[in-house]
Amino acid sequence: MILKIGYIIFAYFCGAIPFAYIIAKAVGKVDIRTIGSGNPGATNVFRSVGKGAGSVTFVLDVLKGFIPVWFAILIDSSFSYSVAVAVAAMIGHMYTVFLKFKGGKGVATGCGIFLALMPLPALYALAVFTIVFLASGYVALGSIAAAVSMPLTAYFAGYHMEAVIFTFAAATLIIYKHRSNIKRLREGKEYKFRIFKKRVKNGE
Repeated sequence: MILKIGYIIFAYFCGAIPFAYIIAKAVGKVDIRTIGSGNPGATNVFRSVGKGAGSVTFVLDVLKGFIPVWFAILIDSSFSYSVAVAVAAMIGHMYTVFLKFKGGKGVATGCGIFLALMPLPALYALAVFTIVFLASGYVALGSIAAAVSMPLTAYFAGYHMEAVIFTFAAATLIIYKHRSNIKRLREGKEYKFRIFKKRVKNGE
């Protein structure tokens, strides 16, 4: 029992590692909370510090969700225990003790968690994110659409009700963390990534 509880605490602190803050400080010499959207997440690092720094942040945020959940089975093979570890890692990222409990929005870390715990819904969510993001240019809109797809995919893929409820709760929390993005989307003020930039020739 002590080992199980200790590992859940470890999962929280693993999820709480603020890679966005660390990388922005190391590479850009800036506090990521004071620039761009102010969110300590991979998207803000990508946009405000650079593509390389943002990409590294994204991968590390995925891994800090994936690794604790992937190895949770070595301690307890039950789905319920893996969910407890997943929740700890997710809460750690969103409400990190290292940044006064103000963390990221949970998309990358949630991706890692679900790739380890429920790979099929996670892969569908990645596909939904990619399609919506490429079509709209909005990371937030792609993230919200991906979150919505998770419980639907879990249900129609035949996962048991505990898994469906967990994906629904995680999706709800992720959408809640995107409430400022939703407001900006409605107002037409959300930042839009330019995926395909047109080249302008001289004289045109």
